[in-house]
Amino acid sequence: MVTLPTQAATDPQWSITLLRKGMNCARINCAHDDPTTWEAMIQHLQAASHITGQPCKILMDLGGPKPRIADIFPQTVRVHGGDRLRLTTEICPDGGAIPQFTCSLPEILPQLEVGQRVWIDDGHIGGRIVSKDAQGVELTITHCKEGQRLKVAKGLNFPDSDLRLCPLTESDREHLAFACRHADIIGYSYVQSAEDIALLQRELEHCCGDRADQMGIIAKIETPKAIRALPEMIIQAAGRQPFGVMIARGDLAVEIGYQRLAEMQEEILWLCEAAHVPVVWATQVLENLVKKGVPSRAEITDAAMAERAECVMLNKGPYVGLAVDILDDVLARMEAHQQKKTPQLRALHSWHPYETIVRQ
Repeated sequence: MVTLPTQAATDPQWSITLLRKGMNCARINCAHDDPTTWEAMIQHLQAASHITGQPCKILMDLGGPKPRIADIFPQTVRVHGGDRLRLTTEICPDGGAIPQFTCSLPEILPQLEVGQRVWIDDGHIGGRIVSKDAQGVELTITHCKEGQRLKVAKGLNFPDSDLRLCPLTESDREHLAFACRHADIIGYSYVQSAEDIALLQRELEHCCGDRADQMGIIAKIETPKAIRALPEMIIQAAGRQPFGVMIARGDLAVEIGYQRLAEMQEEILWLCEAAHVPVVWATQVLENLVKKGVPSRAEITDAAMAERAECVMLNKGPYVGLAVDILDDVLARMEAHQQKKTPQLRALHSWHPYETIVRQ
């Protein structure tokens, strides 16, 4: 699977080249571009599929309720360890010397509590909430590269907070209408329960009608809550329509801690193999190669590990064609050595409600 860049809407040759190299699923990120651009991408992709004779599925990835920095005051803020920042519902220029920033989802702020962690920009900046009032919270920076700049639109994660957010935004519902006409698969962001799956199924019935049960769903696993609820989500979805799981390692690593990512992605693979549910291995696969043209040694090892999944996702970048070539070569070689997850794992006990039952 390859994420389509904006270039794919204006350059017909882009899709032809990638299909010939081995891409067989194209991802459109609904958080970027617009329906006019997406339609041009799809038209070029369909034409390229006809020219090359290579079929290609289309996944439309819904943006979901991703918290991001909406505004910053002052405009330039350099962060150092021990600094104080204020996350507030509204910027107040007369609010004192502490830098302020707002969240794209202000309804999150009342759900935060003192002592909880806040991660900014995929974990590059970390802090802990030290006080709370009616307008927001104040946090102390505990992790950062000295002098790192705070930037608008960077993601926010609240791993200790049980946020109550609807996984389908109003924009997502508008995009679903487009997806039902053009896509084969829906990527479902921030899904955390079987009820969330049922919500999307109802929306698909509304938008797709009789085709609703033919539309594939890929549940993006991004939080500890989603890992715990994965068995119930599989039961809700897999018996009704094509269903798969994406290990969305970017947000997942920030939410559960990088040190737990390796075993959690193993557990997801393990569970999905038992349930005969396909898995997409995603986020930063061959990232250095895609962006700079040269892979790191660790990236090649990671790509080799991805052979246990049914699909591997590459993000966009100037060298994505080369990355598809190398990924295809690595996966073909590894396929001869291992069939899915044949190694047996110890019990990981990630689903806390069931630990007592397991021990008994």
